[in-house]
Amino acid sequence: MSRVSQTSAQAAPSRIEEIRRVVLPLAAVGLAVALVPVAGGIVRAASGGRLRAPDWGLLAAQPLVIQLHLAAAVVALVIGALVMLMRKGVTFHRRAGWLWVTAMSIVAGSSIFITGVNGDRWSFIHMITGWTLIALPLAVIAARRHDVKQHRRFMMGMFYGGLIIAGGLTFIPGRTMWNVFFA
Repeated sequence: MSRVSQTSAQAAPSRIEEIRRVVLPLAAVGLAVALVPVAGGIVRAASGGRLRAPDWGLLAAQPLVIQLHLAAAVVALVIGALVMLMRKGVTFHRRAGWLWVTAMSIVAGSSIFITGVNGDRWSFIHMITGWTLIALPLAVIAARRHDVKQHRRFMMGMFYGGLIIAGGLTFIPGRTMWNVFFA
């Protein structure tokens, strides 16, 4: 391959990058639109909540799949935060990264069986599950290919989208995490 064609091939965005540029903004808009009808109720319910000591008994009474989901999410949150703070590319980063991928796989896999928000069906939050199950292997492949930029984008997207945003949605009034800490 000539030097000119190598440069143009590197400058051209990958197909995955092009899809990401379209899908992520659409998903964000979709999430915002889905929350609009219930936003007033969420704000009204939240205004009556008071932070208190967690009700661990309520968590212990949850089905095993929810307990597994929560435990894996907490592990992924802690490991993810550590990995972001530590030096990249070293042994700790790689080993902790594999633990994070494992924890996120458990979080996403177990969420398939959690359907309380929308009756007995999946809800809009499950779009994050689908994306995580697709993005995890793509992020690992990017790391294996030493495509640091793509690896970072996938991992940061899953950390903020899959843990922070989806985790924040578990604190909507009436949901389990809201009841554990505020009800």
